[in-house]
Amino acid sequence: MKPKDDDKQQAIASATLALVERVGLSGLTMAGIAREAGIATGTLYVYHRSKEELLNALYEQVKGALAALIDTASDASVPFRSRFQQNWNRLLRHRLAHYPEAVFMDQYYNSPWFSEASRQFSARFASGCLRFFDDARAQQIVKDVPTLMLASSFFGSVRDTANLLRSGDLPDTEASLAQAFGMCWDGIKA
Repeated sequence: MKPKDDDKQQAIASATLALVERVGLSGLTMAGIAREAGIATGTLYVYHRSKEELLNALYEQVKGALAALIDTASDASVPFRSRFQQNWNRLLRHRLAHYPEAVFMDQYYNSPWFSEASRQFSARFASGCLRFFDDARAQQIVKDVPTLMLASSFFGSVRDTANLLRSGDLPDTEASLAQAFGMCWDGIKA
């Protein structure tokens, strides 16, 4: 059997992300993905046996890149608020630069295709991120509320700020971003 071509793999991923942004997960078809990627539908099935398999693989690829972004951001010698703001800014800029991936992640996470394997993969990713909030709560830096509430406030702030920036409803200025981050921080600080 011939080895799978990395360029085709990337074309399939890019096509899937672009289509999800345009038509959503429910409008996604294997034939549409193949057409967008410039390959035959049969070739797509050589790479992924089903839409579910393709979505699960793409989720792991996108989530893995996101996890690497966060994992490199935590230097314990830096004060928590500064690390928190660095992570917030880093994730905001990543979301804006990779918007089709963000749309995919938002839709996939809340879809019936979000598999048990994806849940387990997500839990492995989340453990390091949640530990960041757990440590801050133990030091009484953030509110004493469930960790998932802290994370939800953080990620929700990043998502919504990115959406406001993309729509033009919030100017992409240092002052606006400082206000947006300040609201997030004020909501979780102890």
